[in-house]
Amino acid sequence: MIPTRIPKRISTTLVNALSSGVVPRVGLEYITVGRRYEIEALLRDLENTAEGGGAFRLITGRYGSGKSFLLQTIRNYAMDRDFAVADADLSPERRLVGTKGQGLATYRELVTHLAVRTRPDGGALELMLQKWIAGLQQEAMHENPDAGEAQLARIVEERILSATGNLEALVHGFDFALVLLAYWRAYQLCDDEGRQAALRWLRGEYATKTEARAALGVGAVITDDDWYDYIKLWAEFVVKLGYKGLILFIDEGVNLYKISNSISRTANYEKLLAMFNDTMQGKAPYLAILMGGTPQFVEDERRGLFSYEALRSRLMDGHFSQEGARNLTAPVLKLAMLSNEEILLLLQKLRELHSAHYGYESPITDEQLVAFMKNAVGRMGADTLLTPREVVRDFMDVQDILYQNPDKTFDALMQGHQVEAAKEDPDEITSFLTEFEL
Repeated sequence: MIPTRIPKRISTTLVNALSSGVVPRVGLEYITVGRRYEIEALLRDLENTAEGGGAFRLITGRYGSGKSFLLQTIRNYAMDRDFAVADADLSPERRLVGTKGQGLATYRELVTHLAVRTRPDGGALELMLQKWIAGLQQEAMHENPDAGEAQLARIVEERILSATGNLEALVHGFDFALVLLAYWRAYQLCDDEGRQAALRWLRGEYATKTEARAALGVGAVITDDDWYDYIKLWAEFVVKLGYKGLILFIDEGVNLYKISNSISRTANYEKLLAMFNDTMQGKAPYLAILMGGTPQFVEDERRGLFSYEALRSRLMDGHFSQEGARNLTAPVLKLAMLSNEEILLLLQKLRELHSAHYGYESPITDEQLVAFMKNAVGRMGADTLLTPREVVRDFMDVQDILYQNPDKTFDALMQGHQVEAAKEDPDEITSFLTEFEL
């Protein structure tokens, strides 16, 4: 249940986001229900990634089924476990590949939203670099207490060169290492312009090599064609910074499915295949990629991922998969509907959240929660069309109305709907409450 004392900042975010039908960025631990086995499977992926492996998952479910919620939940778990995380939603302007820089736009979005536990809202790039450099400086001072300022600076630079030396063997690693060294030198000299130039390069904001060479002496820039190579560099580099790995969260994969041009769509699927192969074959150490999308985006054999044979053969269910025997280690993680018990538990948590946020005693009883749930799941087509988002938004709406209109009652609001509160089959409701000890 929700604790009576919840930080106002978190409860405000939760109430506002849930009432609007969007996924909150914080406080998910207060309202998460179900998805236990999916979360456990994804946490095992994180463990494997921390050991130098990689992971790739497609999380599928229709709109409002909880894909984004699950991705956000795992994002928070990852930060708590000392991973660096980055997230981006795909759109017509952000793809994996594009003729107008859409792939580079995705890279920029990911790096802009780079986050760690001490900077969970994104924008952690410079914080991570400064923390790393400060750590190297402290080590140098501790091990060389009599060294002068110039000598300590040389020691730190040598350690930076040593740390980035292994990166030089990777694709684009040499230029990446040069920019990191340029950042350190600007940092040391309190050269804000030089420091910002290095950060701009790391964020993929230089358009031409000439511009980058003039600012940093580096003869390369991050482009639409090679941005993913730099993501692999970041995955290895964040480990040198003291994190366990890099986890990418890419949502709204359905936007790749919506690409009308078949050549462009296939190019994006080819990039996705490369990302899948790299992470699954051990070619992208310390990198995990989680992508959310609709079942149609994956399974449509005309223009979905299954239209690309190389992906279909990797993502399709095995011959022994069947109803009631899920394989939670498969690349595609299909979200099942929440059970009635899970929906009821969710409603309880939302009731306590609303009460704690506004500081009042909710008038909604457990019996009325059951009636609301029966109303929701009893609607025509709810067995296949009802989603957690709809249930949450409707229930938050009911709570807001009752709180703002004390003269109204729950039963009065429910009149005219399929199930009246606590009036339809009271014996069945009592039995349900007893069964689940409510």
